[in-house]
Amino acid sequence: MSRTHADIVTALQSRWPEHNVARSQARVRALCDLLGNPEQACPVILITGTNGKGSTAIMIESLLRAMGLRTGRFSSPHLEDLTERIAIDGEPIPADVFDELVGQIEPMIDMVDAQRIDGIALTFFEVMTTLAYAAFADAPVDVAVVEVGMGGEWDATNIMAAEVAVVAPIDLDHTALLGNTIAEIAAEKAGIIKAGSRAVLAAQSPEAARVLLARCAEVGVEVRREGIEFGLIDRTPAVGGQVLRLETADGPLGDVVLPLYGAHMAQNAALALAAVEAFLGGRALPADAVADGFAAVKAPARLELVRTSPSVLLDTCHNPHGARATMAAVEEAFAFEPLIGIVAMMADKDVNAVLGVFAEAMSTVVCTTIAGTPRAMPAAELATRAGDVFGPHRVLMAENLEDAIEQAVTLADQSGPTAGILIAGSVYAAGQARSLLVHPDED
Repeated sequence: MSRTHADIVTALQSRWPEHNVARSQARVRALCDLLGNPEQACPVILITGTNGKGSTAIMIESLLRAMGLRTGRFSSPHLEDLTERIAIDGEPIPADVFDELVGQIEPMIDMVDAQRIDGIALTFFEVMTTLAYAAFADAPVDVAVVEVGMGGEWDATNIMAAEVAVVAPIDLDHTALLGNTIAEIAAEKAGIIKAGSRAVLAAQSPEAARVLLARCAEVGVEVRREGIEFGLIDRTPAVGGQVLRLETADGPLGDVVLPLYGAHMAQNAALALAAVEAFLGGRALPADAVADGFAAVKAPARLELVRTSPSVLLDTCHNPHGARATMAAVEEAFAFEPLIGIVAMMADKDVNAVLGVFAEAMSTVVCTTIAGTPRAMPAAELATRAGDVFGPHRVLMAENLEDAIEQAVTLADQSGPTAGILIAGSVYAAGQARSLLVHPDED
């Protein structure tokens, strides 16, 4: 009996989960060796950091495509379907192509599994990383834009010397796995910077900057730093996004339209442009390619407006640093009065700190949970935590996301035309909400 796409996805996701990092590259290297090393088939731009990796990768990809290059992009986690993680020329790999690729590689996966390297079979993330590199080799693509899963040094994506190593802002997250200080986390993420690469660094805290620059000096790489070699000069909020003025390799470039909201997205755009310039050997992009590349950017669930009357926004923020950036952007771009939150979070996140950021702007929060994962914090527990932060009178609860949306919409309708709703707290929650609120013909 032939397997369906859903069967294949279920089998992949039954492997060792990606949030439990197995700190070894031996398994993924063994699999790639059996496949003829597809990770070496094209140059790679590798991106790590705590926040902004995904949106920066999307912008890098769009700029490269505006230069006429064929691109591959590997990202994680996905919002709605596993195939989103592997994109060719900006589009998710078709399900039938993905399924065929899995079938082709399965015999080699079984061979590596049987070895039980370091005591375990290939993990879910290791298999997905290898599938991505294989898909890029098969396409073939001119350049792959690859988002690190977690950390850097030991991540499955980091099995080659990337042409360009990009480090987005570093903050505290995944502390149980990466370290309890920013310096420790930066040391793990600095592992993507290797001899032969070019490093592009977003603005960092002093603790992170010291570690990253020491790594660059140690391996002898050229480095471009935000605020010195590149950066955001100015930005002006506009309908549907913002207009940027950026420092480029050829000097200032203005009137760049970015269809995304918030200062953090403007800074991600500066980082993306610097990464592409580094990939081109320090050469500036033509102004029309910059304009076309940024204008074409689509970043689902990054303050994505998915409904009006009342307005409903989706965002993937899930740690304090990301939440602060999101809330500043909401205040600047939307001026909702009141702002009603729908929040669902993973239990292993800094839940109270994120709720504290939300409480400063949300008048009411509807606490719910994420379906289908044991990592999710139950709605009742999240509501109790929110009650301590918001005050019990500002907290509602729903056992599932669909009911939470219904409650929030009712409250917004009662509050008048200026009310808005923000669904946030988890990439997975944003993906599940998107499945409920966005239909394919609306994308």
